[in-house]
Amino acid sequence: MSEHTLKIEHGRISFVYTDELADLLVEGRATVRRVSHVEYDNGLKGWTADMGPVNGPVLGPFANRQEGLAAERAWLAEHLGL
Repeated sequence: MSEHTLKIEHGRISFVYTDELADLLVEGRATVRRVSHVEYDNGLKGWTADMGPVNGPVLGPFANRQEGLAAERAWLAEHLGL
């Protein structure tokens, strides 16, 4: 199992979704929302992590998708505590 961060605040649990945490979605009323878009950018010739949905920057470009996902997770940890 990979490492997960759960943020509990005012009776809410926030976390970055993975299939390992899917059971948490049935424990109460769940809202799932996208916090970023990790996609290949042809203009930049690399992967970017657009953190716009949580009022963040566009990170990258990165050589591969895994680097983009890692940057996304690091940004979420630093700025949102996830």
